Formats: sequence, structure tokens, C-alpha cells
Amino acid sequence: MERLSGLDASFLYLETPSNHMHVAATMVYDPSTVPGGYDFEKVKEMIRSRLHLVQQFRRRLVTVPFQLHHPVWVEDPDFDLDRHVRRVAVPSPDGPEQLADIAGDIASRPLDRSRPLWELWVVEGLEQGHIAVVAKMHHCTIDGVSGANLMVHLFDLSADGDVKPAPDEEWEPERVPSPPELIGYAINSRVRRPLQMASILPKTIRAIVNVVQTRRGSDSPAGGTPFTAPRTSFNGAITGRRACAYARVPLDDVKQVKNAFGTTVNDVVLAVCAGALRRFLIKGNELPDKPLLAVVPVSVRTDDERDVVGSNSDVVGSNRVSAMFTSLPTDISDPVERLYAIRESTKGAKEEHNAVGAEMLQQWSEFAAPNTFSLAMRLYSRMKLADRHPPIHNIVISNVPGPQFPLYFAGAKLVGMYPLGPVFEGAALNVTVLSYMDSMDFGIMACADTVPRVWDLAGDMGEALQELKKAAEAAAS
Repeated sequence: MERLSGLDASFLYLETPSNHMHVAATMVYDPSTVPGGYDFEKVKEMIRSRLHLVQQFRRRLVTVPFQLHHPVWVEDPDFDLDRHVRRVAVPSPDGPEQLADIAGDIASRPLDRSRPLWELWVVEGLEQGHIAVVAKMHHCTIDGVSGANLMVHLFDLSADGDVKPAPDEEWEPERVPSPPELIGYAINSRVRRPLQMASILPKTIRAIVNVVQTRRGSDSPAGGTPFTAPRTSFNGAITGRRACAYARVPLDDVKQVKNAFGTTVNDVVLAVCAGALRRFLIKGNELPDKPLLAVVPVSVRTDDERDVVGSNSDVVGSNRVSAMFTSLPTDISDPVERLYAIRESTKGAKEEHNAVGAEMLQQWSEFAAPNTFSLAMRLYSRMKLADRHPPIHNIVISNVPGPQFPLYFAGAKLVGMYPLGPVFEGAALNVTVLSYMDSMDFGIMACADTVPRVWDLAGDMGEALQELKKAAEAAAS
């Protein structure tokens, strides 16, 4: 039994009927590489043989009575793989838009909290004989980096499969704790809170002073500021319906732009998104005269860090993430000037993030009150309060580095991986990017009722990169 960290639990408290807090991914495979031919049962058996390597697959939530503390993870004594691995056929004309419709439908439904919080849908009948897997897992159990690490156990380096260590003994679930045990466990954990609060307060005060000093520095670039974002059509209350779209760009083109203008790959990704959003907003006759504001998740994991939060061995943390606020200057027409503006904004955002401290969000989230947090979020959603105040931010953009070598799943070669992050009340658009081999794959998740032109935005990604590539070629000539 392990208690969720405050940050992990916060993703549970944020969830409402319209605000789903699961992450997803669409992965496309070529099954022609499967030894002996593709079969759905082979997929299930491969996953079954590796359950012992992925603890998230067999653990479920148990809520503490009266919500005295964050929930705990226990191994599900009623675990049934058939409830989590399913198959579906793509409708004609079996292209990416039909696949995205299936992914959007899957993402529109919350996960059942009485079971382990994940699903995997095998989509058959795609064009070129391909198959796809649409996977979703609750954010309380995974973040971008831990999701990439999970791939190590499910993917192989060859079609024949890698040798995975077999469990020493047959799995038997642990005993589910009784309500009195959970209450005692929660009380024992909560008695340490005053000491924890006393240690965090001085750090918080120092962090605030550091940010103020950083912003006052005349030569220091500044990051974005919450609640200063302009309102757009995708900033307001959301519904539970989701829409997805995909885009792919050459990784070499991204690196060419990066090298030509002395930026980072992440700067180029943000510039591509800014250029695409500018085109998208112009088509909708709603381009603001000030920059958009993006939230950029940042991993705070260290190389030798165990997946444990704080000094308490009873706390497990699946999310080790913080966030930066950075400007997206969609009001600038010149693509190179826009890229340079992003470079300066991300530089300032990193300095401010460092001034605050990577652990600040992690530490304060431990004090989230389950009942208060959940009720407040449901009230906020039900009353559509996101329509009544300035947007906190416009969009979430996340960039996760992926493998530069081919991967295989049950013998099928992975040919495309499109991550799909959650959308939030007030910000109905998420763009998550993952590099794989020689490509960068863009996964776009949106509220279907708020962003009906999601494929227009996907198409604008490639055009925005080509605009930057032409500028890079011109600069080199």
C-alpha cells in the first residue's frame, strides 16, 4: 500500500465530468513485421507476460474514509486484463481522421476509479494494413517522463522481442486495508504536517523574493505572467467531448532551424506552435493584438532519483513535474522575430522557474484538502466560471524527447507515436510533441465543442515549420 503524493492526488481532485484528467497516446504500427503474422491475442499475451514489470497496470485507488488524506494505491484483487485491453475496427476510409475520431471518443470518457486507471484499445483496419493502439492512463499515475520510461517494459528493440525477466513467483494481490486501518494510516501521516509546513514557508518566501528580484533586473528577460493571457475561442468553460488531430514534421528540419538561429529544439517547437496558432486565429478572425500565454510542463526528475516524494517511505510520486509560463508571440508576423522573442521568453521563464525552485509545486500540493479541492473544482466547472475571468493561460504545450531508434510492440514496428495531453477548464487546447526516430509527432487534444477546427491547426504545424526552414536557408545562403 502506498499513499499518493499531493501532486498525483491533485489530478484526481481536478477531475470533473467535463475536466478529464487522463493522458493518452495514439501509436501506429506496421504489423507486417510480426513473426507468424499479427493476431490480437498475441498483443494481450505480450501485455499479460509483462504485468509484473509495470506496477501501474495492477494497482487501483482506495479512498480514505471521510477523505482524511490522499487516496492510497493497492494491488487490485479483482484485476482482469480483458477489462483493460480491447479492440475496435476503424470505419472507412480508414485514414488518420477516422483514427483520431476513435481516439477522441475514447478520451471523452473518464476512467473507472474502481479499477486500475488505464485502458488500451487496439484499432484494426487502418490504411496500408496498419494497426493502431490508443492508450489512456490517469494523470495521477503517470507524467511525460514516467510514461516514456514505461515504454521500456512494453516495447522491444526487435520484432522477435526482448528477453524480459520472469517473476520469481506467481502474483498474488496484497490485502486491501480496512477502513480503520486507512484512518489510522491517514492520521499518522497528517501529524507530520505542521513540521512540513514550517519547513516550506521560509522557502516560499525566499522564492517570492527571488522572482521579484529576477523580474526587476533590467537585463533579465521575463517569462509569462498568469492571468495576462488574451481571450480566444478556445479559452473558456469546456464540455466532456474531446477531439484529436495529428501532425508530423521532419526532425532534421527542426534541428536545421535550431542551428541556424542559435535556439533550442524546444524553442523551435514553441515557434512552430505559435506560427500555427497565428494562422489558426487569423482564419477565425480572432487574432489578438498581444501574445498568447503557454504553460510548458517541466520535468524535475534527477538521473539518480527514486520515484518517491519527500522523506516518507509511504508516499509514492508518479508525477515529478513543474511548469513554466512562457509567451507565444502570435502578434508578431515575422517568423524569425517570433522565434527570437520565444527564445528570450523561455530564457526568462527558466530563470524564474529556477528562482521559485523545482520542488515548490510538489511540496505545496501535499497540503491540498481532498474535500475542499474536489468540491471547489466541481463548483467552478458547473458554474462555468472560466468564462467569467481573464484566462490563466491560453494553451498547454509539452515536448517530450523520444527514442531515435525503431521500437516494436508484440512484433509490430512502431511507425508513429502521437501523445495526447489533457485540456483544462479555461484552456481547451493541448499540444504534446514527441520525437521518434527522424520525426517529431504532434498530438493535439481539444474540447470538441470549443475547437471544431482542430485539423486546421494540425495542418498549420507543417506550414509554420516550412516558413522557419525557408528563413534558415536564406540566412545560410
